[in-house]
Amino acid sequence: ASAMIKRYIGLGNALNVTALNAIGMKYVCLLNANELNVIDSNSLKLASLNLSACSQLAKDILYAKAKRAFSDQHYLPAYYGLIEPYLGGAPGADLRDLSKDNVNMKVSTLAKLRTDSLMSLTPSEVQGLLGMNLGDLEKWQNKFPIREWVQRQKQSELDKLHVGLTGGTQEGYMNIVIPKFQPPSSAPLGTVAMTLHLLPALLISFLMMSVLS
Repeated sequence: ASAMIKRYIGLGNALNVTALNAIGMKYVCLLNANELNVIDSNSLKLASLNLSACSQLAKDILYAKAKRAFSDQHYLPAYYGLIEPYLGGAPGADLRDLSKDNVNMKVSTLAKLRTDSLMSLTPSEVQGLLGMNLGDLEKWQNKFPIREWVQRQKQSELDKLHVGLTGGTQEGYMNIVIPKFQPPSSAPLGTVAMTLHLLPALLISFLMMSVLS
């Protein structure tokens, strides 16, 4: 399928609505970045695509194209239904705008957002996105990436959602990521010995420079 698509494009054919629908939901993720970039944004108005198996780069490219394609309907109730299949490539700023529009996003859609975009959202913004589906969030709180989002929030803010979310940061505490260091025993013995041998000389040099300065 990938070879056929490349041959089709190589002959100078456009990835228009007819071509996209022929490629269909099954093969759209075979398109590389160059092929995705030549898609006319307006073609997405009539194409039916499923991006769930696509790379993040493909989702980012197609979201930007879909946003342009449906820009004239941005303030209409139908906009969310049109843009929803492409939200896996949406930046946090666009999601915050959607949170003000009572879109009633499904939690399954929330879980498929870009991880960095999801992590940038506050509990109140997630509440605005989910709307009437907010109660379903508790069922997902132990699944990635919802679990990571919950752990980044203050528990007091999660409590305001009144849906039973737990695992947030308590007041007066902060989550600390402890880096993993290579144990000294795994370093070559020669390197360790040389370091210990040079240490006194290095300390003396440091002290002399301090005195002279």
